Amino acid sequence: MKRRRRSVVWMATAVGLAWSATMLFAQGRTVRPGDPLPGLTSREFTEFRLGLNDFTEVETSEEGLGPAFNATSCAVCHSVPAIGGTSVVLETRAATTDEEGAFKALDSTGETLMHLFSIPTHGCQPVIPDHATIIAHRAPIPVFGAGLVEAIPDDTILRLADPDDRDRDGVSGRAAIVVDAGTGNSRVGRFGWKAQHATLLTFAADAYRNEMGITNDIFPAEAAYGVNYDAMRRCDPLPDPEDRREPATGKRGIDNFESFMKFLAPIERGAAGAVERDGERIFELTGCATCHVPALETGASANRLFDRQIVRLFSDLLLHDIGTGDGIRQGAAAANEIRTPALWGLRTRRPLMHDGGSATPEHAIRRHTGEASLSRRTFEALGPEQRASLLAFLRSL
Repeated sequence: MKRRRRSVVWMATAVGLAWSATMLFAQGRTVRPGDPLPGLTSREFTEFRLGLNDFTEVETSEEGLGPAFNATSCAVCHSVPAIGGTSVVLETRAATTDEEGAFKALDSTGETLMHLFSIPTHGCQPVIPDHATIIAHRAPIPVFGAGLVEAIPDDTILRLADPDDRDRDGVSGRAAIVVDAGTGNSRVGRFGWKAQHATLLTFAADAYRNEMGITNDIFPAEAAYGVNYDAMRRCDPLPDPEDRREPATGKRGIDNFESFMKFLAPIERGAAGAVERDGERIFELTGCATCHVPALETGASANRLFDRQIVRLFSDLLLHDIGTGDGIRQGAAAANEIRTPALWGLRTRRPLMHDGGSATPEHAIRRHTGEASLSRRTFEALGPEQRASLLAFLRSL
């Protein structure tokens, strides 16, 4: 059973700090990376702090960690430049190809995740098999501002889709229609490199099971490639699901993760002068803003934090093939499709791209092909001053 050793302590602390924090943020204080959204109520701030507590808590095998896992807490992979960010830890996935070279799962389960670690002496370490022909890496995606992204209506994303390239600009973004595992409803996916999740709760539940091996109500079965049922029971004798509700709060771990991400503020833009403003203009002229849409709007909400708010994320949240896909088919995404990454907070992130294969924004741009070929060629044709302005703009995000 999952125990929350510090939740009650954090609850008492959070209640005591909530009103002062709410007033502080309401006074226009600069929002730092890792801060909550300005204007939280006392209850929302308490939920945010409880979520932060669980997000940083180090799990143990007695609490359900493993038997195969990638990290011992959410914060291991989401810590730069603050809790909720990214890191240099890369997830590994593997698959094979059929006679025509198309994606093929390694076995009937469709599993592609290859965990980095396993509980010592348990003998449940996944191993990439000899017949694998695809090995892919994925960098953690920052979750700053994730609650605002969740609040963007499905219809808004669908209106941006152009799967048949009707305007003949070479860009054919596609919305990822997925079945949300938490509700059973068809939704537009927006979280994950393959836009495989539509809601923060399901996104959190998937990560808890996949990255830490802690099963929950939404994903109640353990997952470790190559480990059969009998071996899994020997490796992990704890009854599933391992994420149980905390009696003091009535919350599961996945509920607390959801609250933390929901109320986590986006990273604010850096300083921008004439050069950066000119760079933003060039960014639009090169066609980069076709996929990296500067801003979307949330829908109507009873919560003013999410009610018709402008979300300056620089993404259309659609699937595209820009020639950098990892070869893994997942959710509604084809093997070579990747969801447009949001560029807000770009100046705080390294490495770049889904595989962590780019050290600088310029290198990332030069890797773009496929649907982004025209934009990349336009960038390469820029004069030195124009190119410097565009890159200065990106460094200000």
